[in-house]
Amino acid sequence: MKKVKKDDIQKIEEYLWEIPKSFREDMRVPARILANETLLDDILDDRSLSQLVNVACLPGIKKASLVMPDVHEGYGFPIGGVAATAHPEGAISPGGIGYDINCGVRLHVSKLQREEVENRLEDLTKELNAQIPSGMGKGGPIKVYADEMDEVLTKGAEWAIERGYGSKEDLQFIENNGRLPFADPGYVSAMAKNRGADQLGTIGSGNHFVEVDYVEEIYDDIIAQTYGLQKGQVVVLIHTGSRGLGHQVATDHIRSMMAAMPKYGIQLPDRELTCVPFNSEEGQDYFKAMCAAANFAWCNRQVISGGVANAWQTVFGKDGGQLRLLYDVAHNIAKVETHTTEDGPRKVIVHRKGATRAFGPGSDELPEAYAKAGQPVIIPGSMGTCSYVLAGAPKSEEMTFGSCCHGAGRRLSRTAAKKQVNAPVLKQELREKGILVEGSYRGIAEEAPIAYKDVDLVVDTVETSGIAKKVAKLKPMAVIKG
Repeated sequence: MKKVKKDDIQKIEEYLWEIPKSFREDMRVPARILANETLLDDILDDRSLSQLVNVACLPGIKKASLVMPDVHEGYGFPIGGVAATAHPEGAISPGGIGYDINCGVRLHVSKLQREEVENRLEDLTKELNAQIPSGMGKGGPIKVYADEMDEVLTKGAEWAIERGYGSKEDLQFIENNGRLPFADPGYVSAMAKNRGADQLGTIGSGNHFVEVDYVEEIYDDIIAQTYGLQKGQVVVLIHTGSRGLGHQVATDHIRSMMAAMPKYGIQLPDRELTCVPFNSEEGQDYFKAMCAAANFAWCNRQVISGGVANAWQTVFGKDGGQLRLLYDVAHNIAKVETHTTEDGPRKVIVHRKGATRAFGPGSDELPEAYAKAGQPVIIPGSMGTCSYVLAGAPKSEEMTFGSCCHGAGRRLSRTAAKKQVNAPVLKQELREKGILVEGSYRGIAEEAPIAYKDVDLVVDTVETSGIAKKVAKLKPMAVIKG
Protein backbone atom coordinates (compact mmCIF):
# COMPACT_ATOMS: atom_id res chain seq x y z
CA MET A 1 0.00 0.00 0.00
CA LYS A 2 1.42 3.38 -1.05
CA LYS A 3 2.25 5.48 2.03
CA VAL A 4 1.19 9.14 2.11
CA LYS A 5 4.14 11.51 2.46
CA LYS A 6 4.13 15.23 3.13
CA ASP A 7 5.13 15.93 -0.48
CA ASP A 8 1.99 14.14 -1.69
CA ILE A 9 -0.26 16.64 0.10
CA GLN A 10 -1.28 19.95 -1.50
CA LYS A 11 -2.38 23.01 0.44
CA ILE A 12 -5.81 24.19 -0.78
CA GLU A 13 -6.32 27.03 1.67
CA GLU A 14 -5.35 27.84 5.23
CA TYR A 15 -6.10 24.72 7.31
CA LEU A 16 -7.32 22.67 4.32
CA TRP A 17 -5.06 20.15 2.56
CA GLU A 18 -5.68 17.69 -0.25
CA ILE A 19 -4.30 14.38 -1.44
CA PRO A 20 -5.30 14.59 -5.12
CA LYS A 21 -7.31 11.91 -6.88
CA SER A 22 -4.23 11.17 -9.00
CA PHE A 23 -2.33 9.92 -5.92
CA ARG A 24 -3.69 6.41 -6.50
CA GLU A 25 -5.54 5.06 -9.49
CA ASP A 26 -8.38 3.52 -7.47
CA MET A 27 -9.37 6.85 -5.84
CA ARG A 28 -12.75 8.14 -7.02
CA VAL A 29 -12.43 11.57 -5.30
CA PRO A 30 -9.67 13.57 -3.61
CA ALA A 31 -8.92 13.09 0.10
CA ARG A 32 -9.01 16.24 2.22
CA ILE A 33 -7.56 17.04 5.62
CA LEU A 34 -8.71 19.84 7.92
CA ALA A 35 -5.67 20.65 10.06
CA ASN A 36 -2.97 23.17 10.77
CA GLU A 37 0.57 22.19 9.81
CA THR A 38 1.52 21.00 13.31
CA LEU A 39 -1.44 18.62 13.48
CA LEU A 40 -0.82 17.50 9.89
CA ASP A 41 2.78 16.56 10.70
CA ASP A 42 1.58 14.53 13.71
CA ILE A 43 -0.74 12.32 11.66
CA LEU A 44 1.84 11.39 9.03
CA ASP A 45 3.17 8.72 11.40
CA ASP A 46 0.04 6.57 11.74
CA ARG A 47 -2.32 4.89 9.23
CA SER A 48 -5.02 7.55 9.29
CA LEU A 49 -4.09 9.22 5.98
CA SER A 50 -3.74 5.86 4.24
CA GLN A 51 -7.20 5.01 5.57
CA LEU A 52 -8.50 8.37 4.30
CA VAL A 53 -7.21 7.54 0.81
CA ASN A 54 -8.89 4.14 1.02
CA VAL A 55 -12.20 5.80 1.90
CA ALA A 56 -11.88 7.86 -1.30
CA CYS A 57 -12.30 4.54 -3.17
CA LEU A 58 -15.82 3.81 -1.87
CA PRO A 59 -18.48 3.24 -4.54
CA GLY A 60 -20.61 6.34 -5.01
CA ILE A 61 -18.49 8.64 -2.85
CA LYS A 62 -19.10 12.32 -3.59
CA LYS A 63 -16.84 15.40 -3.56
CA ALA A 64 -14.06 14.16 -1.22
CA SER A 65 -13.25 11.93 1.72
CA LEU A 66 -12.52 14.14 4.72
CA VAL A 67 -10.86 14.08 8.12
CA MET A 68 -11.12 16.54 11.00
CA PRO A 69 -8.10 17.85 12.98
CA ASP A 70 -8.65 15.27 15.75
CA VAL A 71 -8.05 12.41 13.29
CA HIS A 72 -6.41 9.12 14.27
CA GLU A 73 -6.51 5.64 12.83
CA GLY A 74 -9.53 3.41 13.36
CA TYR A 75 -11.28 0.37 11.91
CA GLY A 76 -11.45 0.90 8.13
CA PHE A 77 -12.25 4.60 8.31
CA PRO A 78 -10.00 6.90 10.29
CA ILE A 79 -11.63 8.28 13.45
CA GLY A 80 -12.50 11.87 12.68
CA GLY A 81 -13.59 10.81 9.19
CA VAL A 82 -16.50 12.06 7.08
CA ALA A 83 -17.70 10.61 3.76
CA ALA A 84 -20.88 11.18 1.78
CA THR A 85 -22.07 8.67 -0.82
CA ALA A 86 -24.78 9.07 -3.43
CA HIS A 87 -28.31 8.25 -2.30
CA PRO A 88 -29.72 5.67 -2.83
CA GLU A 89 -27.19 3.62 -4.81
CA GLY A 90 -23.94 4.65 -3.08
CA ALA A 91 -22.18 2.55 -0.48
CA ILE A 92 -22.98 2.27 3.18
CA SER A 93 -20.02 1.07 5.25
CA PRO A 94 -20.23 0.11 8.95
CA GLY A 95 -16.56 1.11 9.25
CA GLY A 96 -17.68 4.67 8.55
CA ILE A 97 -19.91 4.64 11.63
CA GLY A 98 -17.86 2.51 14.00
CA TYR A 99 -18.63 -0.25 16.46
CA ASP A 100 -20.02 2.15 19.08
CA ILE A 101 -23.03 3.29 17.05
CA ASN A 102 -24.23 6.75 18.13
CA CYS A 103 -21.48 7.33 20.59
CA GLY A 104 -22.25 10.94 21.42
CA VAL A 105 -22.15 13.75 23.95
CA ARG A 106 -24.80 15.64 25.85
CA LEU A 107 -24.44 18.69 28.05
CA HIS A 108 -26.59 19.69 31.03
CA VAL A 109 -26.41 23.15 32.60
CA SER A 110 -27.13 24.06 36.21
CA LYS A 111 -28.05 27.27 37.99
CA LEU A 112 -25.15 26.89 40.42
CA GLN A 113 -21.78 28.62 40.23
CA ARG A 114 -18.42 26.96 40.74
CA GLU A 115 -17.98 28.28 44.31
CA GLU A 116 -21.41 26.88 45.28
CA VAL A 117 -20.39 23.39 44.20
CA GLU A 118 -16.73 23.17 45.24
CA ASN A 119 -17.41 22.52 48.92
CA ARG A 120 -19.75 19.61 48.05
CA LEU A 121 -17.70 18.30 45.11
CA GLU A 122 -16.45 15.20 46.94
CA ASP A 123 -20.03 14.25 47.85
CA LEU A 124 -21.25 14.90 44.31
CA THR A 125 -18.47 12.80 42.78
CA LYS A 126 -19.22 9.84 45.05
CA GLU A 127 -22.96 10.13 44.41
CA LEU A 128 -22.51 10.27 40.64
CA ASN A 129 -20.25 7.22 40.84
CA ALA A 130 -22.91 5.40 42.87
CA GLN A 131 -25.81 6.36 40.59
CA ILE A 132 -24.15 5.69 37.22
CA PRO A 133 -22.50 2.30 36.70
CA SER A 134 -19.26 2.39 34.71
CA GLY A 135 -16.80 -0.18 33.43
CA MET A 136 -16.86 -2.98 30.88
CA GLY A 137 -19.96 -5.17 31.09
CA LYS A 138 -21.46 -3.32 34.06
CA GLY A 139 -25.25 -3.54 34.31
CA GLY A 140 -27.45 -0.54 34.94
CA PRO A 141 -30.57 0.43 36.91
CA ILE A 142 -32.98 -1.01 34.31
CA LYS A 143 -33.38 -4.55 33.05
CA VAL A 144 -35.09 -4.48 29.64
CA TYR A 145 -36.83 -7.72 28.77
CA ALA A 146 -37.37 -8.96 25.25
CA ASP A 147 -40.85 -7.52 24.79
CA GLU A 148 -39.66 -4.05 25.90
CA MET A 149 -36.39 -3.99 23.98
CA ASP A 150 -38.10 -3.55 20.61
CA GLU A 151 -39.88 -0.50 22.04
CA VAL A 152 -36.56 0.98 23.24
CA LEU A 153 -35.01 0.42 19.80
CA THR A 154 -37.98 2.09 18.11
CA LYS A 155 -38.67 5.02 20.46
CA GLY A 156 -35.18 5.98 21.63
CA ALA A 157 -35.01 8.76 24.23
CA GLU A 158 -38.81 9.00 24.34
CA TRP A 159 -38.97 5.53 25.94
CA ALA A 160 -36.88 6.77 28.87
CA ILE A 161 -38.87 9.99 29.22
CA GLU A 162 -42.12 8.01 29.41
CA ARG A 163 -40.61 6.26 32.45
CA GLY A 164 -39.68 9.43 34.28
CA TYR A 165 -36.13 10.04 33.04
CA GLY A 166 -36.33 13.71 32.08
CA SER A 167 -39.18 15.61 30.43
CA LYS A 168 -40.71 15.83 26.96
CA GLU A 169 -39.05 19.25 26.55
CA ASP A 170 -35.71 17.41 26.40
CA LEU A 171 -36.54 15.86 23.03
CA GLN A 172 -36.25 19.12 21.09
CA PHE A 173 -32.67 19.47 22.35
CA ILE A 174 -31.53 16.06 21.09
CA GLU A 175 -30.33 15.48 17.54
CA ASN A 176 -33.28 14.06 15.57
CA ASN A 177 -35.36 14.41 18.76
CA GLY A 178 -33.59 11.31 20.08
CA ARG A 179 -35.06 8.92 17.52
CA LEU A 180 -34.25 7.81 13.97
CA PRO A 181 -37.53 6.81 12.27
CA PHE A 182 -36.02 4.13 10.01
CA ALA A 183 -35.19 1.86 12.97
CA ASP A 184 -36.44 -1.72 12.74
CA PRO A 185 -35.68 -3.96 15.74
CA GLY A 186 -36.29 -6.99 13.52
CA TYR A 187 -32.81 -6.48 12.04
CA VAL A 188 -31.11 -6.44 15.46
CA SER A 189 -30.02 -9.94 16.49
CA ALA A 190 -31.13 -11.66 19.67
CA MET A 191 -27.50 -11.63 20.81
CA ALA A 192 -27.30 -7.85 20.39
CA LYS A 193 -30.55 -7.34 22.28
CA ASN A 194 -29.33 -9.63 25.05
CA ARG A 195 -26.07 -7.70 25.35
CA GLY A 196 -28.00 -4.46 25.78
CA ALA A 197 -30.63 -5.84 28.16
CA ASP A 198 -29.04 -4.51 31.35
CA GLN A 199 -26.89 -1.69 29.94
CA LEU A 200 -29.29 1.25 29.82
CA GLY A 201 -28.05 3.91 32.22
CA THR A 202 -24.38 2.84 32.03
CA ILE A 203 -21.37 4.58 30.52
CA GLY A 204 -19.14 1.54 29.95
CA SER A 205 -15.37 1.85 29.64
CA GLY A 206 -12.84 3.36 27.23
CA ASN A 207 -13.08 7.11 26.75
CA HIS A 208 -16.65 7.33 28.08
CA PHE A 209 -17.39 9.46 31.12
CA VAL A 210 -19.63 11.69 33.17
CA GLU A 211 -17.86 14.93 33.96
CA VAL A 212 -18.65 17.95 36.13
CA ASP A 213 -17.23 21.16 34.63
CA TYR A 214 -17.53 24.89 35.07
CA VAL A 215 -17.61 27.52 32.34
CA GLU A 216 -14.13 29.03 32.44
CA GLU A 217 -14.44 31.40 29.49
CA ILE A 218 -17.10 32.84 27.18
CA TYR A 219 -16.06 33.71 23.62
CA ASP A 220 -19.38 34.77 22.10
CA ASP A 221 -21.72 36.52 24.54
CA ILE A 222 -24.78 36.46 22.29
CA ILE A 223 -24.64 32.75 21.41
CA ALA A 224 -23.71 31.84 25.00
CA GLN A 225 -26.79 33.71 26.20
CA THR A 226 -28.89 31.85 23.62
CA TYR A 227 -27.55 28.53 24.92
CA GLY A 228 -28.01 29.64 28.54
CA LEU A 229 -24.31 29.61 29.42
CA GLN A 230 -22.52 32.07 31.70
CA LYS A 231 -19.05 32.33 33.17
CA GLY A 232 -18.50 30.30 36.35
CA GLN A 233 -21.63 28.19 35.81
CA VAL A 234 -21.41 24.45 36.64
CA VAL A 235 -22.38 22.02 33.87
CA VAL A 236 -22.38 18.23 33.42
CA LEU A 237 -21.07 16.39 30.33
CA ILE A 238 -22.10 12.83 29.43
CA HIS A 239 -20.18 10.84 26.81
CA THR A 240 -21.20 7.30 25.87
CA GLY A 241 -23.04 5.32 23.19
CA SER A 242 -24.90 2.09 22.41
CA ARG A 243 -22.68 -0.18 24.51
CA GLY A 244 -22.59 -3.91 23.73
CA LEU A 245 -25.77 -3.76 21.67
CA GLY A 246 -24.26 -1.39 19.11
CA HIS A 247 -21.03 -3.37 18.98
CA GLN A 248 -22.93 -6.56 18.22
CA VAL A 249 -25.01 -4.85 15.51
CA ALA A 250 -21.79 -3.80 13.78
CA THR A 251 -20.25 -7.27 14.16
CA ASP A 252 -23.32 -9.03 12.78
CA HIS A 253 -23.76 -6.83 9.73
CA ILE A 254 -20.07 -6.53 8.84
CA ARG A 255 -20.07 -10.32 8.61
CA SER A 256 -23.09 -10.39 6.29
CA MET A 257 -21.73 -7.56 4.14
CA MET A 258 -18.39 -9.30 3.68
CA ALA A 259 -20.23 -12.31 2.31
CA ALA A 260 -22.38 -10.12 0.03
CA MET A 261 -19.70 -7.87 -1.51
CA PRO A 262 -18.76 -10.23 -4.40
CA LYS A 263 -22.41 -10.28 -5.47
CA TYR A 264 -22.21 -6.52 -6.11
CA GLY A 265 -18.76 -6.66 -7.72
CA ILE A 266 -17.24 -4.46 -5.00
CA GLN A 267 -13.47 -4.55 -4.57
CA LEU A 268 -11.77 -2.39 -1.96
CA PRO A 269 -8.17 -1.79 -0.84
CA ASP A 270 -9.00 -2.72 2.78
CA ARG A 271 -11.45 -5.41 3.91
CA GLU A 272 -12.26 -3.24 6.95
CA LEU A 273 -14.04 -0.86 4.56
CA THR A 274 -16.64 -3.57 3.91
CA CYS A 275 -19.66 -2.02 2.23
CA VAL A 276 -22.69 -2.68 0.04
CA PRO A 277 -25.03 -0.41 -1.92
CA PHE A 278 -27.30 1.53 0.46
CA ASN A 279 -30.39 0.39 -1.47
CA SER A 280 -29.38 -3.29 -1.45
CA GLU A 281 -31.05 -5.80 0.85
CA GLU A 282 -27.94 -6.02 3.05
CA GLY A 283 -27.52 -2.23 3.04
CA GLN A 284 -31.08 -1.64 4.19
CA ASP A 285 -30.85 -4.41 6.80
CA TYR A 286 -27.79 -2.73 8.32
CA PHE A 287 -29.22 0.80 8.11
CA LYS A 288 -32.41 -0.24 9.92
CA ALA A 289 -30.35 -2.00 12.61
CA MET A 290 -27.95 0.94 12.91
CA CYS A 291 -30.89 3.33 13.40
CA ALA A 292 -32.24 1.03 16.13
CA ALA A 293 -28.83 0.97 17.88
CA ALA A 294 -28.67 4.78 17.60
CA ASN A 295 -32.05 4.97 19.33
CA PHE A 296 -30.74 2.68 22.08
CA ALA A 297 -27.81 5.07 22.61
CA TRP A 298 -30.09 8.12 22.92
CA CYS A 299 -32.24 6.19 25.38
CA ASN A 300 -29.09 5.23 27.31
CA ARG A 301 -27.91 8.83 27.61
CA GLN A 302 -31.40 9.90 28.68
CA VAL A 303 -31.42 7.30 31.49
CA ILE A 304 -27.92 8.40 32.55
CA SER A 305 -29.22 11.96 32.71
CA GLY A 306 -31.81 10.69 35.18
CA GLY A 307 -29.01 9.29 37.32
CA VAL A 308 -27.15 12.60 37.14
CA ALA A 309 -30.32 14.47 38.17
CA ASN A 310 -30.84 12.12 41.13
CA ALA A 311 -27.25 12.59 42.29
CA TRP A 312 -27.56 16.36 41.91
CA GLN A 313 -30.77 16.47 43.98
CA THR A 314 -29.32 14.14 46.64
CA VAL A 315 -26.34 16.44 47.18
CA PHE A 316 -27.84 19.91 46.68
CA GLY A 317 -31.56 19.43 47.33
CA LYS A 318 -33.94 22.21 46.32
CA ASP A 319 -31.10 24.76 46.37
CA GLY A 320 -29.47 22.97 43.44
CA GLY A 321 -32.38 23.57 41.07
CA GLN A 322 -33.05 21.46 38.00
CA LEU A 323 -30.42 20.52 35.43
CA ARG A 324 -31.40 21.63 31.92
CA LEU A 325 -30.41 19.77 28.76
CA LEU A 326 -28.52 22.13 26.46
CA TYR A 327 -28.00 19.61 23.64
CA ASP A 328 -27.22 15.99 22.75
CA VAL A 329 -25.34 15.24 19.54
CA ALA A 330 -24.08 12.00 17.94
CA HIS A 331 -20.59 11.52 16.52
CA ASN A 332 -20.72 7.90 15.20
CA ILE A 333 -23.63 7.67 12.77
CA ALA A 334 -24.82 7.59 9.14
CA LYS A 335 -27.65 9.89 8.06
CA VAL A 336 -29.45 10.66 4.80
CA GLU A 337 -29.09 14.42 4.31
CA THR A 338 -29.11 16.93 1.46
CA HIS A 339 -25.79 18.62 0.69
CA THR A 340 -24.09 20.35 -2.21
CA THR A 341 -21.79 18.04 -4.15
CA GLU A 342 -19.99 18.26 -7.50
CA ASP A 343 -23.42 17.50 -9.01
CA GLY A 344 -25.17 20.29 -7.10
CA PRO A 345 -27.56 19.80 -4.15
CA ARG A 346 -28.58 16.18 -3.69
CA LYS A 347 -29.36 13.53 -1.10
CA VAL A 348 -26.32 11.72 0.23
CA ILE A 349 -25.57 9.14 2.93
CA VAL A 350 -23.28 11.03 5.31
CA HIS A 351 -20.98 8.79 7.34
CA ARG A 352 -19.64 10.52 10.45
CA LYS A 353 -17.14 8.50 12.46
CA GLY A 354 -15.72 10.50 15.32
CA ALA A 355 -17.21 13.60 13.70
CA THR A 356 -20.04 15.80 14.95
CA ARG A 357 -22.89 17.30 12.98
CA ALA A 358 -22.38 21.09 12.92
CA PHE A 359 -25.26 22.75 11.08
CA GLY A 360 -25.23 26.52 10.85
CA PRO A 361 -27.96 29.07 11.67
CA GLY A 362 -31.30 28.62 9.93
CA SER A 363 -31.17 24.84 9.58
CA ASP A 364 -34.54 23.12 9.77
CA GLU A 365 -32.91 20.49 11.99
CA LEU A 366 -32.35 22.92 14.88
CA PRO A 367 -34.65 23.62 17.82
CA GLU A 368 -36.37 26.98 17.47
CA ALA A 369 -34.42 28.37 20.43
CA TYR A 370 -31.10 27.85 18.59
CA ALA A 371 -32.20 28.60 15.03
CA LYS A 372 -30.37 31.94 14.82
CA ALA A 373 -27.28 30.80 16.73
CA GLY A 374 -26.49 27.54 14.96
CA GLN A 375 -26.30 24.01 16.32
CA PRO A 376 -24.44 23.46 19.59
CA VAL A 377 -21.31 21.36 18.97
CA ILE A 378 -19.90 19.77 22.13
CA ILE A 379 -16.18 18.93 22.04
CA PRO A 380 -14.84 17.03 25.07
CA GLY A 381 -11.14 17.20 25.87
CA SER A 382 -9.56 14.85 28.41
CA MET A 383 -9.61 14.44 32.20
CA GLY A 384 -7.04 17.10 32.88
CA THR A 385 -7.78 19.56 30.08
CA CYS A 386 -10.69 21.67 28.93
CA SER A 387 -13.72 20.94 26.77
CA TYR A 388 -15.56 23.33 24.43
CA VAL A 389 -19.00 24.35 23.30
CA LEU A 390 -19.01 25.55 19.69
CA ALA A 391 -21.76 26.69 17.33
CA GLY A 392 -22.06 25.25 13.85
CA ALA A 393 -21.40 27.73 11.01
CA PRO A 394 -22.64 27.86 7.39
CA LYS A 395 -19.20 27.01 5.97
CA SER A 396 -19.44 23.51 7.44
CA GLU A 397 -22.19 22.65 4.98
CA GLU A 398 -20.09 23.97 2.10
CA MET A 399 -16.82 22.39 3.22
CA THR A 400 -17.44 19.28 5.38
CA PHE A 401 -21.01 18.06 4.73
CA GLY A 402 -22.12 19.94 7.85
CA SER A 403 -19.55 18.27 10.11
CA CYS A 404 -16.95 19.19 12.72
CA CYS A 405 -14.41 17.46 14.99
CA HIS A 406 -15.65 15.40 17.96
CA GLY A 407 -12.89 15.75 20.55
CA ALA A 408 -9.17 16.17 21.03
CA GLY A 409 -8.26 12.91 19.25
CA ARG A 410 -5.85 10.29 20.52
CA ARG A 411 -2.12 10.60 20.01
CA LEU A 412 -1.16 7.49 22.01
CA SER A 413 -2.75 4.06 21.86
CA ARG A 414 -4.28 2.71 25.05
CA THR A 415 -1.41 0.23 25.36
CA ALA A 416 1.20 2.98 24.98
CA ALA A 417 -0.61 5.19 27.50
CA LYS A 418 -0.70 2.41 30.11
CA LYS A 419 3.07 1.92 29.71
CA GLN A 420 3.77 5.61 30.29
CA VAL A 421 1.26 6.53 33.00
CA ASN A 422 1.25 5.70 36.71
CA ALA A 423 -2.49 5.87 37.39
CA PRO A 424 -2.41 6.43 41.20
CA VAL A 425 0.13 9.21 40.72
CA LEU A 426 -1.94 10.81 37.96
CA LYS A 427 -5.10 10.62 40.06
CA GLN A 428 -3.34 12.43 42.89
CA GLU A 429 -1.87 15.04 40.53
CA LEU A 430 -5.33 15.75 39.15
CA ARG A 431 -6.73 16.05 42.68
CA GLU A 432 -4.05 18.62 43.48
CA LYS A 433 -5.29 20.59 40.45
CA GLY A 434 -8.84 20.47 41.81
CA ILE A 435 -10.06 17.62 39.57
CA LEU A 436 -11.53 14.59 41.35
CA VAL A 437 -11.47 11.31 39.41
CA GLU A 438 -13.43 8.13 40.11
CA GLY A 439 -12.59 5.11 37.97
CA SER A 440 -10.39 2.06 37.55
CA TYR A 441 -6.64 2.61 37.44
CA ARG A 442 -6.60 0.96 34.03
CA GLY A 443 -9.18 3.43 32.70
CA ILE A 444 -7.39 6.41 34.21
CA ALA A 445 -4.07 5.37 32.64
CA GLU A 446 -5.59 4.69 29.21
CA GLU A 447 -7.37 8.05 29.17
CA ALA A 448 -4.58 10.18 30.65
CA PRO A 449 -4.24 13.70 29.22
CA ILE A 450 -0.93 12.78 27.53
CA ALA A 451 -2.80 10.20 25.43
CA TYR A 452 -4.62 13.02 23.60
CA LYS A 453 -3.79 15.82 21.22
CA ASP A 454 -3.95 19.46 22.26
CA VAL A 455 -7.70 20.15 22.26
CA ASP A 456 -7.05 23.93 22.15
CA LEU A 457 -5.15 23.49 18.90
CA VAL A 458 -7.86 21.25 17.44
CA VAL A 459 -10.65 23.69 18.30
CA ASP A 460 -8.70 26.74 17.13
CA THR A 461 -8.18 24.98 13.79
CA VAL A 462 -11.89 24.30 13.47
CA GLU A 463 -12.80 27.90 14.29
CA THR A 464 -10.21 29.45 11.98
CA SER A 465 -11.40 27.22 9.14
CA GLY A 466 -14.86 28.72 9.56
CA ILE A 467 -16.89 25.53 10.11
CA ALA A 468 -17.76 26.34 13.74
CA LYS A 469 -17.45 29.20 16.24
CA LYS A 470 -16.09 29.01 19.76
CA VAL A 471 -18.77 29.82 22.33
CA ALA A 472 -17.45 28.63 25.71
CA LYS A 473 -14.58 26.79 27.35
CA LEU A 474 -15.34 24.25 30.09
CA LYS A 475 -12.88 23.27 32.83
CA PRO A 476 -13.18 19.89 34.62
CA MET A 477 -13.93 19.60 38.33
CA ALA A 478 -14.80 15.90 38.64
CA VAL A 479 -14.71 12.90 36.29
CA ILE A 480 -16.42 9.50 36.52
CA LYS A 481 -14.80 6.87 34.25
CA GLY A 482 -14.97 3.13 33.65
